[in-house]
Amino acid sequence: MADITVSMIQFMTDHPRLKYIFFGGKGGVGKTVVAGVAALWAAQQGKNTLLVSTNPAHSLSSMLDQDVFGKPTPVRGVDKCSALEIDVRDTIEQSKREIREKISWFLQFANITAKAEDFIESATLNPAFEESAMFENMIDIMFRDEYEFYVFDTAPAASTRRLMRMSKVHSLWVEKMLKNREEAKSLRETLSFSRKKQEQDPLLEYFLKFRERAANAKGLLTDDALTAFFFVTLPESLPIAVITRFINWFHEFGIPVGGVLVNGLIQKDKAGADSAEFLLNRIKMQDEHMREIRQIFGEKLRAIIPLFETEIKGTEKLLRTVDHVFKPNGSE
Repeated sequence: MADITVSMIQFMTDHPRLKYIFFGGKGGVGKTVVAGVAALWAAQQGKNTLLVSTNPAHSLSSMLDQDVFGKPTPVRGVDKCSALEIDVRDTIEQSKREIREKISWFLQFANITAKAEDFIESATLNPAFEESAMFENMIDIMFRDEYEFYVFDTAPAASTRRLMRMSKVHSLWVEKMLKNREEAKSLRETLSFSRKKQEQDPLLEYFLKFRERAANAKGLLTDDALTAFFFVTLPESLPIAVITRFINWFHEFGIPVGGVLVNGLIQKDKAGADSAEFLLNRIKMQDEHMREIRQIFGEKLRAIIPLFETEIKGTEKLLRTVDHVFKPNGSE
């Protein structure tokens, strides 16, 4: 099991400026546990660390066995480590308030008598609205720069794909809106009978600031010295197929992929020839998938985490798992 070219700990050593790491993959593969382990390890290295969940399922509080919902909360028993489950509801309401403000600006500027509320529902019913709001909240956390190290536990792969894609979507949308606003402003000035100086366009100013913000967000997410996205998988066909697709997609969007971690590998030394047929069949299946993992991901394989006899819950068991993720050969 020791055939890992660059282990997780070696990757961290090779990237001393790394500040933002993300963990993703198919649902149920152990992303939250691995993210928690990484946060505790970073705190052990003396870095003031924030563990953030962008997963609406909110499993972080359950794993830590303490309430970290809505605000950064110190993790019990671990110095320099705090955790936060983003309050999606609060994020959405804040986004709605901002949209209401911007629409009101536009209606006043365009001399339209309709109420902003008439447009709020249509603007916020888009299926991507929640993900867009979550992305904004995530970027806010990164921009505030209150911690030395950030670990993000993301939603299942499909949602994470859309979440991370927001940086590009926002840029394209803002460029389109800026072009439309410039054209509208030019037409308004051309048709105006008044030669007095046109009033300031608050919506145009907003788009310009938003463009700068989107550019800064993209800069952080695509900087391979600061950011890395790790995929977690089980030694099973479906999660392997899922992350194979998404690794290719992340490369296309310029998001640095740090590597792959395998979770839940049955420890062969715990099983004997007289073990149950079910267990022996599972070991055989996992062996086949481990060969597939090495073939597909090769030097991207960072760690192999064994299947433990109990659920990993609470800081004591997370600290135990740190030794399996962050060790020289990255394996059990």
